Amino acid sequence: MRSLIAPALLVALVLPASAAELTISVEIPRLNVAEYHRPYVAFWLEQQGGSTTTLAVWYDTKLKDREGEKWLKDMRQWWRRSGRSLEMPVDGVSGATRPVGAHSFTLRTGQAPLAELAPGDYTLQVEAAREVGGREVVSIPFSWPLDGAFSNSAAGSQELGTVRLDITP
Repeated sequence: MRSLIAPALLVALVLPASAAELTISVEIPRLNVAEYHRPYVAFWLEQQGGSTTTLAVWYDTKLKDREGEKWLKDMRQWWRRSGRSLEMPVDGVSGATRPVGAHSFTLRTGQAPLAELAPGDYTLQVEAAREVGGREVVSIPFSWPLDGAFSNSAAGSQELGTVRLDITP
C-alpha cells in the first residue's frame, strides 16, 4: 500500500522539532611513561540541578570474567553521579578503550541515550582515568535548545587532550 504522506512530511513527524546531532571529539595524548595503559573514559551530560545522562563509557571489555568493570569506579565523578547505578555493558553506550589519537562519535537527539533532552543548561563532562596513571575531567557547558549551530572545546592537561562538542540543528 502506498503512503499518502509526502516523504518530507514523514520526516517531520518522526523527528522532534529540536532534533540535532551532537558530535563529541576527544584527543588521547601520547604520554611518555614507562608503563602505559589506555585510559578508561566516560562521557556524560549533567543538567543543572543534578540529573545525568551517560553518553559513552570506554573501558577494557576484553578482560575475562568482566574484570575491566571493577576499574570503572576510578572515574570517580562519573561513578558517583551515574556509573554505579548502571549494569555494564550498556548497549550503545559502553565500548572498548581507544588508543592514542583523535576519536569522535555522533549522537542524535530523539534517539538513545538522548531520547528526551529537556530544555535547560547542561555540561558535557568527559573523565579519563588510567591504571598506574592519573585522572582528569574536562567540562563544556551549553544550553538546550539551541538557536543555531554550537561549537566549543576545552583542553585537558594530562590524561586528555582537546575535547570538542559540536552541535548541529
